[in-house]
Amino acid sequence: MKRTTYAGLIDESYLDQTVTLSGWVQKRRDFGDLIFVDIRDREGIVQLTFNATNQSALTVAEDMRSEYVVAVTGKVIKRDESQINDKIKSGAVEVDVTSAKILATSKTPPFYIEDNVNANEELKLQYRYLDLRRPEMQKNLRVRSKIMSSAMHFMDTHDFINIETPILAKSTPEGARDYLVPSRVFPGSFYALPQSPQLFKQLLMGAGFDRYFQIARAFRDEDLRGDRQPEFTQMDVETSFMTADEIRALVNEWVKAMMHDVVNFDLDTTTIPTLTWQESMDRFGTDKPDLRIAYEIHDISDIVSNSEFGVFANAVKAGGVVKAIAVPGGADHYSRKDIDKLAQYIERFGAKGLAWLKVTDDGLTGPIAKFFKPEDSQALIAGVGGQTGDLLLFGAGRNDVVSATLDYLRRQTAADLDLVDKTNPWAFAWIVDWPLFEYSEDFDRWIAAHHPFTMPNEEDLHYLDDGEDPHKAHAQSYDLVLNGYELGSGSIRIHRMDIQEKMLKALGFTPEKAHEAFGFLLEGMEYGFPPMGGIALGLDRLAMLLAGQENIREVIAFPKNSRATEPMTEAPTRVETKQLNELGLFVPEAE
Repeated sequence: MKRTTYAGLIDESYLDQTVTLSGWVQKRRDFGDLIFVDIRDREGIVQLTFNATNQSALTVAEDMRSEYVVAVTGKVIKRDESQINDKIKSGAVEVDVTSAKILATSKTPPFYIEDNVNANEELKLQYRYLDLRRPEMQKNLRVRSKIMSSAMHFMDTHDFINIETPILAKSTPEGARDYLVPSRVFPGSFYALPQSPQLFKQLLMGAGFDRYFQIARAFRDEDLRGDRQPEFTQMDVETSFMTADEIRALVNEWVKAMMHDVVNFDLDTTTIPTLTWQESMDRFGTDKPDLRIAYEIHDISDIVSNSEFGVFANAVKAGGVVKAIAVPGGADHYSRKDIDKLAQYIERFGAKGLAWLKVTDDGLTGPIAKFFKPEDSQALIAGVGGQTGDLLLFGAGRNDVVSATLDYLRRQTAADLDLVDKTNPWAFAWIVDWPLFEYSEDFDRWIAAHHPFTMPNEEDLHYLDDGEDPHKAHAQSYDLVLNGYELGSGSIRIHRMDIQEKMLKALGFTPEKAHEAFGFLLEGMEYGFPPMGGIALGLDRLAMLLAGQENIREVIAFPKNSRATEPMTEAPTRVETKQLNELGLFVPEAE
């Protein structure tokens, strides 16, 4: 019984045709001499009809149960008018089965194989092979597949060469923690799984491959969240002899093609805005702004510097800032209890409280309204662009804390009040002119904002000289953002040895340490490296957004959970002592 088509493709165009279908039993309804069975495959569902006219097939249907694997042959006929199901492609027809066979039986699944199933997330990951049968999961992975196909086609037609780089590589200090792989041949030595192919693709530019790309796997041992996994996939691109503007224009071309290929959306790339990093931080409090939200952050430090409200005035005197957002219609939506919940959440950003006011026809109301005279109230309302009915939310203190706080409040209030612009479903933006360095609280030192091989702006090169402050320098780097998520990060790379040595010195590397960590790259630079630049685009995150999901686990076939474990295979697991001995490793017994 060789399948002739997919069950989910059957519609009225198949009327009176004999088809053979294979798939899983979604549902069975037994009425004695009449049995209905819904059969499911990757394309969808069609209803099968078994009756006494074909007794042998009816006998087989009597034994069918949910998730049995079956094959059937029958004639496509019209459903009765009263039985038409407009919700599925095959809803106007059914298959009158003449022969049937059960190919495999199934135990009762731990949850229903259907969308929006009310099942524990950990349970679904444990039985991921069942969860992947759900139509939504099938759709998600097909979106991901289309993205990859589009990328491969675009790069191939634009003269890029697909080159694979090593998975087992040297551990280099590039930011996140490495996943280490012990060597059996060299006891005590370790490979590292790549955080990115960064060093290798720069070497490929030095080798003369002026247009490289790769659908690359990368690994980072860092805390997880909804848009992050320990292993991820990126489209890695590197070019020689192209400027940052030319690279961004190329990526815009790919994005336009990909959006058409995957979601049939005609993107006008001329409308993609370019914001400097500083402008993005000032207006939105983040370097990955969601431009579908109309209201922005306003700095009102000058307006409230002499305010009778001490929290505001003291924040400015201490060198901090006071900023605010005006949430349209928020005055009626948010009760004091609702605002207290927001205040409790922002404590994680370092905020010590949440000041708020509501705008009415008569001015301001709220717990701190008494500190503002009528003329001060009007100046405050004007400063944040407030209107009657708005809720004003404030942040006061260190600029980074205020930015993180108001970025969260902007996103959360927009979600609560449905203020995300649905007429602009795909809000791309480029963020450029990043600081070359950023201070890491985790490492308690300055680190490269992107990576140690990012070229500073030409006019900022002098900041890397002795006696200058390198942390004032900005980089020739650029991030592509979509709907509040970073999709890709790229830069022009350092191709000159003198600049690279200065960069590593600014990061705290001695010449000896620099050559110990990056010697193969630094030596390569001595043999004539071309000007180069590139970008890495996160395909997991892109697939998540285009599939309309909120967690990248939903677009990865076999993901890890929030604890970086894999419930289905139970990875990571302990291994036998024999294996450890072969590697020269000792691991204490688990408590």
